[in-house]
Amino acid sequence: MRQLLFLCLIGMQFLQAQRLSPNATISILTVGPGLSLNDAFGHSGFRVSDPAQGIDIVYGYGAYDFNTPNFYLKFAQGKLNYNMSQDDFKKFYGAYVYFNRSVREQILNLTQSEKESLYTSLLENYKPKNRAYLYDFFYDNCATKIRDVINVNLSNNLVFNIPNTYETSTFRTLIQNNLNTNSWGSLGIDIALGSVIDKIASPNEHMFLPKNIHLFFSEATKPSGAPLVQNSKVLYKKNTALVAPSFFLSPLFVLLCLSLIIIWITYEDHKKNRRSRWLDTLLFFMTGSIGLLLILLWFATDHEATANNYNLLWAFVFNLIALRQTRKIKPKRWFCRYLRFLLILLSLLTLHWIVGVQVFAITLLPLLIALAIRYIYLIYHFK
Repeated sequence: MRQLLFLCLIGMQFLQAQRLSPNATISILTVGPGLSLNDAFGHSGFRVSDPAQGIDIVYGYGAYDFNTPNFYLKFAQGKLNYNMSQDDFKKFYGAYVYFNRSVREQILNLTQSEKESLYTSLLENYKPKNRAYLYDFFYDNCATKIRDVINVNLSNNLVFNIPNTYETSTFRTLIQNNLNTNSWGSLGIDIALGSVIDKIASPNEHMFLPKNIHLFFSEATKPSGAPLVQNSKVLYKKNTALVAPSFFLSPLFVLLCLSLIIIWITYEDHKKNRRSRWLDTLLFFMTGSIGLLLILLWFATDHEATANNYNLLWAFVFNLIALRQTRKIKPKRWFCRYLRFLLILLSLLTLHWIVGVQVFAITLLPLLIALAIRYIYLIYHFK
């Protein structure tokens, strides 16, 4: 009996410790993009502030542990668990100011009971047994978690009104709007992700981006019709005086130079009626290897966004099988027919691009033209 009474007292103290004072606030923090690719889309988090109890904590859903067994393999396979994080606000704020990333705050219009419910939910989610979740870039990330957690705690009755600045967009467009088109990150995303991200994203799906969480929350209303956001302010505005990246290191410049070299060698081969076998071996190895990687991303991982990737029309994996023929002075007769097939694939890629089945990286265009010219020359040469 005494043990039961003791446990009840401990439980009551625990519940009381979780209570917030009437002046406590819960807000959404939206962090602007950083310089690296993994920071390019920003970050979101909950801030719980209660000066009366000395609480000023930020809860986020974007942390991962490098000490996870087989970390890189799980990351590549789409099987890496991300964790909920808990940081002191001053430390959180100072880190993003140091890296010159903007920080905006939206204080939520919540009743005392709603604050208690949301805070209790955050504490429960942060328990070690609940902290990890299987990350998905589009559907389960640091931003969508913010939307889902608060919606669940308000009985799924939040109304996300369409902002005036809303524009219908595909997932790919939403991603690329946050990137420099002429960057290696942008090129890598356009090559690695398939046609599934070229579908139109619904308004709710737009909120996979932290900046859209901020945008939609500013227009959201509670079931009573009251606005969800009570007050909005900028905590830190980043300094925009940044050095632009060098054009000479950009993918467009590098691939343009590479393409001009391929075309120039092809022209010299044509004049001298020869074939630079080393170039064909290099091109077939490069395109075949990229194709193999895309096949693995499509079929050997849990990443939904890497499916149906028509970059395989230029990065054709069977080029690795045909690689042996490129080293021969007189390849087998089927190799010439194979080259015609590669030209047909490039034509299909162009058709897919025109009709909108998949959007390809514009910086790839010089390389695609150079490949077509080289294939045409090889067909002519073998005749």
